[in-house]
Amino acid sequence: MKRRFFFHALGGASLAPLSFSRPVGANDRIRLGFIGAGGRARWLLKNESFPGAEIVAVADCYLPQCFEAAKTHPQGEKWNKYQDYRRMLEKEKLDAVFVETTTHARVLIALHALEAGFDVYAEKPLTLTVQEGRTLVNAVRRYKRVLTTGTQQRSIPANVYASRLVCEGAIGRISEAIVCNFEGPEQWQPKPEQPAPDGLNWDQWCNQTELRPYHPELQKRWAWYEDYDGGGQSWGVTGWGAHSLDQVQCALGTDGTGPVELWLDTEGRQAKVALRYASGTVLRLSGARRDHADLGAIFVSEKGRIEIKRGSFTVEPADLAQSLMKDAPEFTPEGAGENRFHIENFLSSIRSRRKPNADVEIGHRTTSLCHLVNICRKLGRKLRWNPEVERFESDQEANALLARPRRKGYELPLIT
Repeated sequence: MKRRFFFHALGGASLAPLSFSRPVGANDRIRLGFIGAGGRARWLLKNESFPGAEIVAVADCYLPQCFEAAKTHPQGEKWNKYQDYRRMLEKEKLDAVFVETTTHARVLIALHALEAGFDVYAEKPLTLTVQEGRTLVNAVRRYKRVLTTGTQQRSIPANVYASRLVCEGAIGRISEAIVCNFEGPEQWQPKPEQPAPDGLNWDQWCNQTELRPYHPELQKRWAWYEDYDGGGQSWGVTGWGAHSLDQVQCALGTDGTGPVELWLDTEGRQAKVALRYASGTVLRLSGARRDHADLGAIFVSEKGRIEIKRGSFTVEPADLAQSLMKDAPEFTPEGAGENRFHIENFLSSIRSRRKPNADVEIGHRTTSLCHLVNICRKLGRKLRWNPEVERFESDQEANALLARPRRKGYELPLIT
């Protein structure tokens, strides 16, 4: 059968639900494609390995980025390069794709890859809205694909070990978890239109959002603005905040659920937010900015506290530390190579068909926390959340913020 599928308009309609993926044997090399060739993709290509796999193609709606990404990898000159990712999905005999795009484009692209029969490594934050997340979970289950979220702390040995200590009650009942008071997104202010650079499909870049006049600041700093991300700059809620909140979800053992109540501890756009789980544990976004290496979480109990960082952790008091850290794995430095455990887990899941460490449901629930924080700040009041049905209780105004209108041609397919 010829490898082909059909799109209506530019991207909103569902692909034909056909699976083109091949069974991957133990000795077969996994064929990978990258969709999105910006800074994060280039970091992975330059600093990480993909054992048992080969990268064969790259796509980006700003085509020059494909050639820049190729320079970071020894085999980059051999890659096929596409401006339209749909052509890559159609033509290349892939097993999986890395979706390293802007946040506002990520889910629809991931859906197209899933429907075409490919497994997906999707960067964090996984989604732009809670509705997108549930749609993506449903798609992964329907098409029986593997999707992992790029929250690499899920696979770093020290983080896994320390998370298990917290989850299994090694320091007792957790009364409080503390993360940094991560910043929310800003609003884009209209600017005079400027000529778009050669090789950029601006319509496709805008994806579900308004087709605004081109401006280079919007293209380069999109993660600062609410229409495109939930605060994806470094110290933003959906930026480094997604890693910290995922660390909380992992250690509390709440991967399939979320808080039941949230409120503001202070006032203003960057208000400190508290979220209470059904267990009684309160998660507080109240910590001060610290080094990037400290982007984890602090867990407090009647016995002491554990601070889980990236690749390391500490325990207090000293006698508790002595008993809990004696069997800890070697700590690993942050930086180049830190994603190797996570990428290896993804590639292993492609072969075994087991759920990866950061399965789509895990990524969706963590990203939902980010969205809940932003919604609470926007409305400025206490909210009650039902994590089972993923709705606010008796609050139409809040529930209206769980989804967003999408531009014609970029609608999400209905997947239940």
